[in-house]
Amino acid sequence: MKKTALVLCMIAASVTAAAANDGEFPFGTEMTLDARPMPGSKRIPNLEIGDKGEVVLELWCKGGKGQFSVANDTVIFVPGAMEDRQCAPERAAADDAFLATLADASGWRRQGNIVQFMGPKVLRFRINTN
Repeated sequence: MKKTALVLCMIAASVTAAAANDGEFPFGTEMTLDARPMPGSKRIPNLEIGDKGEVVLELWCKGGKGQFSVANDTVIFVPGAMEDRQCAPERAAADDAFLATLADASGWRRQGNIVQFMGPKVLRFRINTN
């Protein structure tokens, strides 16, 4: 009986923790774009968001920094300087389009480990939990 109660408490705690994360901006986390790699590559864009909104980006080819400002369900992303690595033109263009889409986002939503940045287009990310 004690083991059953312990298991139920652990399940309730994990459900409560997941529900508490809903609606909270994912400061201090790393997340990966919900997309497939480009042909010939294993890379998928990811964001590492610091506790104050500072961002380290690794895209299909380029990498760099940026900054998120968040108020309630409003978000502003300002990209910083990007490291222009020797990229195939299609990957460089995809990186530029991704940055433009993220900069155009004006809203965000979180449900569990899924974060969406919404603007004219939606970018969907999964928070890395491992």
